[in-house]
Amino acid sequence: MNVADICVITGGGSGMGLAAAKCMPKDKEILVTGRTLAKLEKAVKELEEQGYKAYAKTCDTSDREQVKMLAEYAAKLGNVKNVINAAGLSPSMADPEQLIRVNALGTVYVNQEFAKVMHEGSVIVDVSSNSAYLLPGFLANKRTFALAETDEAMFLKKMLKLSNRIKDKYKASGLAYGLSKKFVIWYAAKCAFAYGERKIRVVSVSPGLIATDMGNLEVSEGKSLLTTAAEKRMGTPEELGYVLATVADERNGYLAGVDILCDGGSYVGKEFLKA
Repeated sequence: MNVADICVITGGGSGMGLAAAKCMPKDKEILVTGRTLAKLEKAVKELEEQGYKAYAKTCDTSDREQVKMLAEYAAKLGNVKNVINAAGLSPSMADPEQLIRVNALGTVYVNQEFAKVMHEGSVIVDVSSNSAYLLPGFLANKRTFALAETDEAMFLKKMLKLSNRIKDKYKASGLAYGLSKKFVIWYAAKCAFAYGERKIRVVSVSPGLIATDMGNLEVSEGKSLLTTAAEKRMGTPEELGYVLATVADERNGYLAGVDILCDGGSYVGKEFLKA
């Protein structure tokens, strides 16, 4: 009896997550997950219309127990081959604590719980952001980051201490967002070496401004990034979906422990303008 290869996509109900699902090979069965069942069911219908076998399951990735149950459910469906962790919140959507819990600790839970059910030749792709590249290096304290695995309460306290120095609510959330995404890049690289002996690849991808519902919330604050992009535009969900699906492809077996910056040249352009 053939066992199905399963691709799990957190944040798969819309945006770049759903776009990535539509770029996966048709022989993969797709499990989309998120917080809103109606959105997930709509995504499953779209995928089925395109010839995929798809499933929906709600999950709040900031809750380890829910992530554990999701990983176990996915393993019952078949061989968990690909995990694209696209779930996340942006500064306009949440306060600093929510951002750290979902974007940072959520990544820890997804990577750890899915690594328990994954096997040789599988891959985890964690979605970060080009905001991580704009964060001053001195704020990215690796000793603080390491606490995420050993002392969550202290990790959260130290991350929030940095963010809450700023009185403006949006800017405080913006700093928390940048910190959380810098953490994602660091943690994905850490996991690549932790899971490498088991032949499980881990890679992160850092998008720029993307024309999704989430991205559109940040346009007014992030418009300066568009002025430094090569084509002076936002990316499309389809463009990022293709990148995510490509990185998750098993044929990219030597791609591990690195971050893929896909922001239309925004960060590099900003650096050139400084010269």
